[in-house]
Amino acid sequence: MTEKTAAVLQYVDANRKEALERLMALLRIPSISTQKNHKDDCRRAAGWLVDELQGLGFTASLREVSWAEPGHPMVVGHDEDNAGKKDAGQTHVLFYGHYDVQPTDPDALWQTDPFEPCIRKDGEGREVIVARGASDDKGQVMTFIEACRAWKAVHGDLPVAVSFLLEGEEESGGENLLPFLRANSEELKADVALICDTAMPDRQTPAITTSLRGTVAEEIELVAARQDLHSGMYGNAAANPAFLLCRIISGLRDETGRITLPGFYDGVSIPDERTRQQWRQLYPDDLALLGEVGLSRAAGEQGFSAIEQTWCRPSFEVNGIGGGYRDDGFKTVIPARASAKLSFRLVPGQDPLKIREAFRAYVRRSLPDDVSVNFISHGASAGFAVSRESAFLPATLSALSEEWGKQAVTTGCGGSIPVAEEVRDALGMDALMVGFAQADDRIHSPNEQYGLESFHRGIRSWVRILAALAR
Repeated sequence: MTEKTAAVLQYVDANRKEALERLMALLRIPSISTQKNHKDDCRRAAGWLVDELQGLGFTASLREVSWAEPGHPMVVGHDEDNAGKKDAGQTHVLFYGHYDVQPTDPDALWQTDPFEPCIRKDGEGREVIVARGASDDKGQVMTFIEACRAWKAVHGDLPVAVSFLLEGEEESGGENLLPFLRANSEELKADVALICDTAMPDRQTPAITTSLRGTVAEEIELVAARQDLHSGMYGNAAANPAFLLCRIISGLRDETGRITLPGFYDGVSIPDERTRQQWRQLYPDDLALLGEVGLSRAAGEQGFSAIEQTWCRPSFEVNGIGGGYRDDGFKTVIPARASAKLSFRLVPGQDPLKIREAFRAYVRRSLPDDVSVNFISHGASAGFAVSRESAFLPATLSALSEEWGKQAVTTGCGGSIPVAEEVRDALGMDALMVGFAQADDRIHSPNEQYGLESFHRGIRSWVRILAALAR
């Protein structure tokens, strides 16, 4: 660590209280992007961030979006000396985060006002910030902003060229992001994107998420008779959509847990043994992942641990199913319709459009006479993986290891963060996903929290990462 970096870290430590107060101010703004009555609050949160960036010497502004609803503005900012740094061959980073938050319901389960942040101790005695958006994603965004503040305060400058892109619609679909990236590609293109919207695998181990799963989300409805039928009068003779739907769904996995669609595993690769060994050290058995939700054994594809099944293997799940009589008591009926919401999670190398068509073709082949199907698509996106040739990956891992005193690891993520692939699509650059959230932060749930240590050491981590990327 250089003397310059050490001085910045000392500033971060000495100004913890002021950094926390700024985070609290942002958390008080109820920027719920999915609810129309909070449209002005979303704009207010965006304006608050513009003011903060301008106060740090960034040229920052609100950028309107109009491709799709709800239309909350983007925040774009550039360090005033970016051009000079880039001309001198310095690394240029684009930091992405989002200022919008999830709705707070069910409100009755919150122990405190979700938009009046407070500090309390969790069951382990850790001090945590409790508020909607504390972890997802305002606390994470502010770790990077505070790191930039510290560099500017101590040295008057940043060690790399920095640009900001802060979104206001991540929690409401993010449909405006990709067209915005494409429309502003020349302005936003950098050497690497830094995304702070992920978690650490445990309290002590820093990580870079290097792979994400994509998704294919489908809703299907099977339709047979013109109306529900008496099961005594028509049972056996009439097609039963609920039964057919269950048979179709059950046929999508074989007895080993593998998905049966033709070509489904085309392009799928298995991580190298070194990576799998790292994961085994973090999650030595299935219980390590599943125990906290009351389960103990991986239920999916045989030959892979629970963490491997979620981080690096594709999956199929039933998200909802219905048809026929579901109220109290009993009704002997053959439903005329039955429906299900189904999703595939995809790993890098799989083509989501081909898989959607293979699924639909399988359903059509499975239907007998007199039964028809309606399909509704709820999105399709590819998986994402950071290139192992990235020059920025080892430098960032090293910086994280120095800060946390433990070897940083690369992890996968079973979920989808579309911005990583969209940045690659529109701007042609890799994205490093570095986050400091914890599994028990209760994101999207009542009593969301973010550890004070996560916030403070997140700031320190970014200080070191910026220095490392400059080298």
